[in-house]
Amino acid sequence: MSQPLPLPALHASHAGTWLRDANGGTRGCSKGEAVMAAADTPLLMMNAPLVANRLGYPDLSGLDLLELYAFIHPAKFCVPTPKGLAHALGLEEPADDAAVPLLLQQAAGALMETCESVDWAEREGAWSGLQSLARLRWPWAQVLAPHITQPERAEKWLFTRLPEWEETPERPQPQQVLIEEAEIEGQLARLTGEGAEQRDGQRMFSRGAGGVFAPRDRQRRPHVHLAQAGTGIGKTLGYLAPASLWAERSGGTVWVSTYTKNLQRQLRQESRRAWPAARADGSPPVVVRKGRENYLCLLNLGDALQGGFTGRPAVLAHLVARWAAYSQDGDMVGGDLPGWLGTLFRKRGIAALTDQRGECVYAGCPHYRKCFIERSARNAAQADLVIANHALVMVNAARGRDMASRPTRIVFDEGHHVFDAADSTFSAALTGAEAIELRRWIVGPERNSRGRRRGLAARLADVASYDEQGGEAVEAAVEAAQVLPSDGWLGRVAEGGPIGPLEELLGQVRATTYARDESGQEAGYGIETEASQLPGELVAAAGNAAQALSAIRSPLLKLAGRLEAIVEDAPDWLDGQGRARIEGARHSLAWRIDLLAAWEALLARLGGPADPEFVDWLAVDRNDAREFDVGLYRHWLDPMKPFAKVVLEPAHGVMLTSATLTDRDETGADWAHAIAKSGAPHLDLTPSTAQADSPFDYANRAEVLIVTDIRRGDIPALAGAYARLIEASDGGVLGLFTAIRRMRAVYGRIADRLARAGLPLYAQHVDPIDTGTLTDIFRDDPRASLLGTDALRDGVDVPGRSLRCVVMESVPWPRPTILHRARRAAAADQEGGGQRYDDRIIRARLAQAFGRLIRTRQDSGHFVVLSSAFPSRLLSAFPEGTPVVRVTLEEALQRVAKGVGTREDTPAENQAS
Repeated sequence: MSQPLPLPALHASHAGTWLRDANGGTRGCSKGEAVMAAADTPLLMMNAPLVANRLGYPDLSGLDLLELYAFIHPAKFCVPTPKGLAHALGLEEPADDAAVPLLLQQAAGALMETCESVDWAEREGAWSGLQSLARLRWPWAQVLAPHITQPERAEKWLFTRLPEWEETPERPQPQQVLIEEAEIEGQLARLTGEGAEQRDGQRMFSRGAGGVFAPRDRQRRPHVHLAQAGTGIGKTLGYLAPASLWAERSGGTVWVSTYTKNLQRQLRQESRRAWPAARADGSPPVVVRKGRENYLCLLNLGDALQGGFTGRPAVLAHLVARWAAYSQDGDMVGGDLPGWLGTLFRKRGIAALTDQRGECVYAGCPHYRKCFIERSARNAAQADLVIANHALVMVNAARGRDMASRPTRIVFDEGHHVFDAADSTFSAALTGAEAIELRRWIVGPERNSRGRRRGLAARLADVASYDEQGGEAVEAAVEAAQVLPSDGWLGRVAEGGPIGPLEELLGQVRATTYARDESGQEAGYGIETEASQLPGELVAAAGNAAQALSAIRSPLLKLAGRLEAIVEDAPDWLDGQGRARIEGARHSLAWRIDLLAAWEALLARLGGPADPEFVDWLAVDRNDAREFDVGLYRHWLDPMKPFAKVVLEPAHGVMLTSATLTDRDETGADWAHAIAKSGAPHLDLTPSTAQADSPFDYANRAEVLIVTDIRRGDIPALAGAYARLIEASDGGVLGLFTAIRRMRAVYGRIADRLARAGLPLYAQHVDPIDTGTLTDIFRDDPRASLLGTDALRDGVDVPGRSLRCVVMESVPWPRPTILHRARRAAAADQEGGGQRYDDRIIRARLAQAFGRLIRTRQDSGHFVVLSSAFPSRLLSAFPEGTPVVRVTLEEALQRVAKGVGTREDTPAENQAS
């Protein structure tokens, strides 16, 4: 057992606050006493922002065990709770809250012992990193100093230690191969393993998936396959079996696209059954690809380490540098960087260390050859399997830098989200926030702005000096961009003092939106109005703004032409790195030129006849009584039309799969609607379809309870219901809300009560913890419960006892937005009309939420909806055979307390019809 570190320790939860002296003696104390103690001397604590939240004292600081863990064990997983820390360090978990301060002392002692051990795997770089942190007055620096010895030889700087990627030849076009069904079944048997359960549904699913890898018969006519596979079918290995065979024989790349990061992690693990971690030449056959904004930018990190960050953000930069030396791939969002690290520092430090604005200088960066993003892109170009997300696949298909690496064989897992992803990808938004980012990208730093922002002139200085016309185009673009909104635009627009045509337009948009608002919404909610019957002042402002945008786009087009000419007739000074930098600049330019063209098209529509293919509106975005953006929006009425053109048409084979791909009403699965939402009809294609129902015994492992005596809008009753259900279930509850404000109100009323019963409660948008970490905490503690919104309805995979009850506050009706109204109106002429359109959305949400409950054959539990008016036509959202009962809250509590396995027969008159 490690010797406890003799420093005072503090722990605060909703159940109370405990202090422990340096050499023993733990006592309960008041919040005020804890704050006074923390102000007098640095205290050991865990997750200082969370403790500060519990104490109601935001300026609290101390010796945070999580920061120490991140320094000593970078890139290693740890659930950020006392129990999770105990497990990570091999210590005995605390029996209750009062035992936590002692655990903190023991954990600190164990971590100090690690520093002195010859087996410390992450010793390299620790001493020099600690010296830098000591200069920043990191609280742990003085405590750690006696335990980390200076190495005999000077340690390498991070940027010299990272390996360089190497250029590889372009991968040849894949061979045309045909895989037989018997071969697919044989590969599936190898992947599932000897002695594994033989699942007919999985074999059928796998055979169907093989069809998308067959040679294409005609140009622009891909094989499209829709496969609905219930939970437990094993669809991941089902499509990896033919995918791995095709990749091996053809030499091509398969892209698997997901909607959630959780499934990406699962895919990475499952893919190890089909591919080794590395090929003989050391290259990875499986690569996870994400957008640039997910990866650490080494140029940003270098600037932060050399004075770009000060104070606490500088400490974060040095901890990130420690992680970067041991990271598998530099992925900061969902990778091996602890999701909780950034939240310890309150400000958006993690985002500032990534390339959020597309300002990469490519080969002009001194760290280009070691760049995590470039390494990932090059690995993906040579990979057999690329695991990505829906948005990246669509963006890559639309404007990938290299035509040869664009996806042609794609499996869209979580295929029910493809429509939403396409809706976002192919939309246009001319907002103040978007416009100011464009200004920063073109103009660069202005006045006293900090950071490494570089405008066009700085990024293309050598090109401008070589090519006179290119230099003139850069100057013209920078000058034209001065009309875009600048810092402080929102205040000027709100106060009626806009500067320039774009700010004047946004001012008119804001005024019109407020003038027409009939929602009666409180200030915490955004408001919107349709872009029709607009006042003349707004139409005139739109015309002036469109001219200003055109004046920006024109020199950018000219500059793109000059860059193309330089590449085609390369000067002597243009080496390989210079060419790569110019190619990167051309790609970024094309993106901004397309953006400007989309904005101009949006403005040209204002004041004229409506385009039936689009839905346009004006909006003021607000949050917690604060405006944060104003703008105009354009979405496709059917976003699968551009999806079909951009993604499906160039592809050779595409599969969409999900447990909830089709809607299911009283007549059964609605495949016609699923096919329409796939985009295939826009290419006059009829996709193949397959359905494999879940093997789970829902009739005996799950029960749906519709609670009929909680009135809508009654927050005290709602909070009481949640608290009593969590108590009846002894924790393990996932609570889903349709409004953040109601969730916060419920959380505030019940968290203390539950904590006193030993039932921890966490909540999105309340606890200063990211969603992924909240899920990790929930998964790790069977008595914990978690409240959240839509992100938890789709992104939580918690098998076992940790999730045994899902509670929805109400029926998840669609929000009555302008976009929803337009699509509902378009469905009015179809069978079932607008009501059926809404019902499909609701049933899909219910099905996804119910899907959180039963993840394995051993799982069981209750699905509770607190709704006095739950239409019977929505009950088909639940798997066939699942018992559905309308009950009072008291009856629901009794059933939840008993558990599903001990349920008594339900009287026929109580069964929901």
